[in-house]
Amino acid sequence: MTKGPLTLARDAEGEFVLPADLLAERFGWPTQTLRDYMRRGLVASRVERGEGEDEGRWRLSVRCGNRRWRAVVEADGTVGAQQVDVLSAQAPR
Repeated sequence: MTKGPLTLARDAEGEFVLPADLLAERFGWPTQTLRDYMRRGLVASRVERGEGEDEGRWRLSVRCGNRRWRAVVEADGTVGAQQVDVLSAQAPR
């Protein structure tokens, strides 16, 4: 069975909705592990709106521990390029 493109929904305020099972799968964890990290405040996200030639697109980033999932989302919510990185320890700011 072939899956179609991943499309993200938006809530009433226009914010992207990222299901925990989707993120857990990307990080290679059980969903409960991600939910535990979320409860403990260890998940950070960022949404960047595209400008210029990227107008109408967004870049979403979710970081938990040493892993970061990033995706480019088109105006219709379709996820284009996405990747998971394993990051080195964060340098103090």
